Amino acid sequence: MLNYIYSGLGAWTWVVVGLLVMGLELVVPGAFMIWLGLAAVATGIAAALFDLGWQAAMLVYAVFALAAVGLGRWLNRDPRQRTNEPEPELNRSDRALIGRSLRLETAIIDGIGRVRVDDSSWRVTGPDMPAGERVRVIGMDGATLEVEPE
Repeated sequence: MLNYIYSGLGAWTWVVVGLLVMGLELVVPGAFMIWLGLAAVATGIAAALFDLGWQAAMLVYAVFALAAVGLGRWLNRDPRQRTNEPEPELNRSDRALIGRSLRLETAIIDGIGRVRVDDSSWRVTGPDMPAGERVRVIGMDGATLEVEPE
C-alpha cells in the first residue's frame, strides 16, 4: 500500500516537504530546521534520479540529514575554535589589571592583603609587605590578585 501511495507522490513530495521544513526555520529560528529541509530536498533529487522506493528514500534521507546537520554544526561553530585563538580579553576588566601598579591598602601578612583599585578593594596574595608599598599585579586566581613588589 505504501509503495502505491509513494509511487504516485515520489520525489516531488520530498522537495515540497523540504521546502516547508526550511520555511519552518522562519517561524522556529535556531539554524537547525534548514539543514533537515536541505536533506529532504536532496533526497527528492536523489529519488528522482535513481527512482528510489520509500524505504530507500527514508534511508537516504537519514544519511543526508545526519550529514547536513553535521555540516551545519561545523559551519556554525565558534570562530575561535576554528583558529585556536585565545579567548578575547574584551569586556574582561579583571584581566586588564595584570601588569598594573598599585599601592597596598593593607599590609600583606601571611601572604594575604588588600589593594584599592579605583573604587573597589581587591584581595591580594604575595610576599609579606607593609601597607602603602607599591606592588605590580602579575596574575589572578579567581577574584584574588597575585602581586609582587615593584
